[in-house]
Order: sequence, then C-alpha cells, then structure tokens
Amino acid sequence: MNKDIKIVFMGTPDFAVTTLKTILEHNYNVVGVITAPDKPAGRGRKLNESAVKVFAKEKGLNILQPTNLKSEAFLEELKALEANLQIIVAFRMLPKVVWDMPEHGTFNLHASLLPNYRGAAPINWAVINGETITGVSTFFIDEKIDTGAMILQQEIEIDPIENAGSLHDKLMNTGSHLVIDTIKLIETGEVTTTPQPEDAVSKTAYKLNRDNCKIDFTDTIDNIYNKIRGLSPYPAAWCELLNNNEVLDIKIYKAEKEIEAHNLETGTIISDKSTLKIAVKEGFIKILELKLPGKRNMDVKSLLNGYRFDEDSKLR
Repeated sequence: MNKDIKIVFMGTPDFAVTTLKTILEHNYNVVGVITAPDKPAGRGRKLNESAVKVFAKEKGLNILQPTNLKSEAFLEELKALEANLQIIVAFRMLPKVVWDMPEHGTFNLHASLLPNYRGAAPINWAVINGETITGVSTFFIDEKIDTGAMILQQEIEIDPIENAGSLHDKLMNTGSHLVIDTIKLIETGEVTTTPQPEDAVSKTAYKLNRDNCKIDFTDTIDNIYNKIRGLSPYPAAWCELLNNNEVLDIKIYKAEKEIEAHNLETGTIISDKSTLKIAVKEGFIKILELKLPGKRNMDVKSLLNGYRFDEDSKLR
C-alpha cells in the first residue's frame, strides 16, 4: 500500500463507487469515506444507505455521514483522519474549511469537458443537446461550483443511439482511471493545472426538474429524440396522453425517429398491433418502451396487447 498519500474520499451514488473501487485496487490508502446520511425510502420508509456506504462497509473502511459539513464535531473527526488529499466524486458543495484542509488539496471528478456542462446533470444534458463528444475532467475545488483549476481531461465519443444510462457507465469507468492518473501526478509532484476561462461561453448542466423533462412535440424530431435518450433511464422524459377522455402522464424510455413527410397534426398517435408512432414536424417518433401511471416499464408490444387508443388520441 502507498502510505505517502492518505486519502479521504467523498461520494454518494454508483458513479462514485467505481472510482473508490479503482483507488483501492491501486493500493492507495483510503483513511476515510464521507457520504450522505441514510435516507428513508419506499413505502415502509426504511433507511436507505448510499451506494458508496454499502461498498465502503464491505471493504471495512472508516465512514462518516455528516448532516452539517461545517459542524465542529465533523471537522474534528475529519482532521483526526490526517488525510493529505481529498477526492470528490458526485457529492455536494464543500465549505472552504473542508476543501482547504489537506496538504495536497481537494480535487473533483466531473462528468464533462469543463468548462462545458458545469452543474448537476452533465451526462443528461450532453445527450439532450445532441453532443457527439463529451468526457471527464479532474480539477481542484475552489469557492464556486465546477470552476476550479483543471488538472486532466479525457474525451469520449457519444454514440448517436446511446442513452444517458450507457454514457453514464462509460464515463464512470473512464473517470475512475483519470482519477488514478491525477493521484499519480500529485504524489510525484508533477501536477500542473490550467485555469478555466472566466469569460468562456459554456453550456450548463441545469438541475433536472418536471418542466425541463417534458417533451415538446412541436420541437424538431432530433431534439425530441435526443431528449428521450438523454433522460433514459432516469428520470425519464414525460408527456401527456389524451385518450378515452382521460389525461395521463406517461414516461417514454426508448424511441426511434423516422424522417417522413406527412400532413398529420403534431402529437397524433398512429398504432397497430405492434407499433406506436407519434406524428411530429419532420416525421414520426416511434415509441419502443414506455410507462403508464401505476404500471411498470413495458415494451410497446406488451402495452398494445391490452391497451387501446381511440381515434382522437394524441400526445402533448
């Protein structure tokens, strides 16, 4: 084990687990893991542990779950770990008293090519915006969100038919190796940084919400298609189904686009025993997988076995 570098790792979801696992596989000394407090989930409101906590427990690592990152009790516990490097992957904004603590600083792994897609949902927005290239960046934390001096970047291509879920997994694996490369530069004293341009016109990875996840069927066919794959499998693009005098919120997880001239009203539903298509400006969005309220995700053939659309049904 490399004992010169003593790491505190901070993260919460699966994306962070892969990096923590890779750090341990490279025999680095992880003296503590900071993750989110357990949260009630499900109907029984059972306390749910973060993916990072579950993994850290399996590895017998020292775990801290502060609710307040500025509390004296937490800061004392953090100091007692005597880490000289902190690594952040998908955690939360840190106060300066925390990120400024270790000798070698605190660096973050972000799932975009900074300065583009600073913010909460960089993977989703790269796909939603139809990007063909994205990547991962490591940078030293500063007072603002995702603005610190960059250390390393790695580009990857975005496949034109992949969704946010598959891109997430590619970036997760690429990012874990970029973190190792970053640690090596720090421990050998060879790290150099590049300031992010302050006047750069960059794209933003806005937090996802109900409004920006809704499909606008008057948009271009490419934008509709990209929104569906950019929000799949989570949180999923949604729209309203008007059928049999009902208005239902449905989620669409998988679709194809068909460029074809037609005279149908936007949102018109065309269906038979095995296919479901929605009329849009330049053609049709062919839905392959969706979810009705209170139902599980299902492919269109399964849906059409037991569900019927009336002649005036449409999506909006």
